[in-house]
Amino acid sequence: MTSGPGEAYIIRSLGDFLMNRALLLVLLLALLPACGGGSGSGEVDYSVSAQQNYERGVERLEKEDWIAAAKYFSFIKARFPYSKYAVLAELRMADAEFGAGHYLQAIDAFKQFIKFHPSHEMVKNGYASYRIGEAYVEMLPGDMFILPPSYEKDQSATMDAHRELSTFVDKYPRSPYLPKAKELLVRVNRKMAEHEMYVAKFYWDKGKPMGTVLRLRRLLDRHAGAGYDQEALYLLGKAYLEIDEPARARQVWERLVKEYPQDERASEVRAQLGRLPG
Repeated sequence: MTSGPGEAYIIRSLGDFLMNRALLLVLLLALLPACGGGSGSGEVDYSVSAQQNYERGVERLEKEDWIAAAKYFSFIKARFPYSKYAVLAELRMADAEFGAGHYLQAIDAFKQFIKFHPSHEMVKNGYASYRIGEAYVEMLPGDMFILPPSYEKDQSATMDAHRELSTFVDKYPRSPYLPKAKELLVRVNRKMAEHEMYVAKFYWDKGKPMGTVLRLRRLLDRHAGAGYDQEALYLLGKAYLEIDEPARARQVWERLVKEYPQDERASEVRAQLGRLPG
């Protein structure tokens, strides 16, 4: 659970809590038939060669038969431990875990692959590291109509995803997976900015402008360009006035007017700037 207003937004009456739990149970039961680890029977037909077993495992991966794929790759590791396909089988086992939705296991498997095979092509080109970031993205809190919005929930996976993807972008500037990683990082940045704005507003509504200032400054420092800059600058100026920092309020509002002259708050800000000390 996140710090700050975490306790506040989970406080609900007992009646509401029980109703939400009941609704959630009904929904989950309705979704159960649709959930699963992909298609396929899990049946296998082992070959006498490591290569053929590997190819059959990859074929099962492509058909989303995660169980059969894992069987093939486990067989290769046990039967052909010194083959080059045994190393590849380790990587594909991680892919099978990912495909089955076992993201924590997949993350651990990819990390182990990087640790024990640092010179492998699929490590050097960034594939394994990219998949770790992608797995964390898959674990981001989602939105369901009977539950609080995702920006109110625990953001651990979001922070992990941001860390892994940011590291990937810095470490693998020539990776073929860089464009996809950047796309995911934009999505994660927006999630984090959304959460920071939520917490900043919470502090504002509770009459704690200093908390608002700290959260908005962090938003603008770490997640600029995620779609919340205008709103953050506007509220930050108001918060600075509340803590008797008119010079800083002027600074952020002048930035708002300069960078976003067409923003709906710009006209109001211009009027207030005229009343602030220079």
